[in-house]
Amino acid sequence: MARAPGLCAVILAAGESTRMGRDKALLSWPPASGDSAPVGQTFLSAVIRALEPFSEMVIVVAGKNEANLAPSVYAAGATLVRNPAPERGQFSSLQTGLQAVLSYGRDAAMITLVDRPPAKAATLKMLCSAFQNASRGVWAVVPEFNGKHGHPFLVAREMIEVFLKAPASATARDIEHQHQSHVEYVSIQDPLVALNIDTPEDYAALSSSAPSSH
Repeated sequence: MARAPGLCAVILAAGESTRMGRDKALLSWPPASGDSAPVGQTFLSAVIRALEPFSEMVIVVAGKNEANLAPSVYAAGATLVRNPAPERGQFSSLQTGLQAVLSYGRDAAMITLVDRPPAKAATLKMLCSAFQNASRGVWAVVPEFNGKHGHPFLVAREMIEVFLKAPASATARDIEHQHQSHVEYVSIQDPLVALNIDTPEDYAALSSSAPSSH
């Protein structure tokens, strides 16, 4: 039977972006190119806009950057929650976001990181379809591109509870591997799902590929 969850998007955006030197959530997307850069377009606003059609609500998890992200989050109609101790690492932000999902009465989540361009709409549609039609024993659907697992990934209530019961020192990858029999991997022909933008060089390299990523 198809699963019909109250799907909530969760965007993890609490990192300090130390390698980038500025908040990755607020980087222009597409990358700025002289006067042609669209005003107000950022990784954060772009991913909120991309995920909104596929979810009942969008939650952004911020950290010490909460005040800087708030205008973009609220302008896009999303919800902002703060990780009270982002120094505990990314998994603590995931737990903060998933606790908010349950607090808002939702049963499932589509989780992604803010430090990348949003996946294509066709990719998101494929992942949501796989999740909604997954068998009862599937707790998570994870995209895979050229053998690399990526984002966004979708989790049912069972996996949310596993994440929330884990120590903050855990990682999503470790928990995924521990429960691999409950994970469905979906082959995706979209390199954006496995892309990481960590440094100014990574970001600069996006300029040539940006026009084809929509």
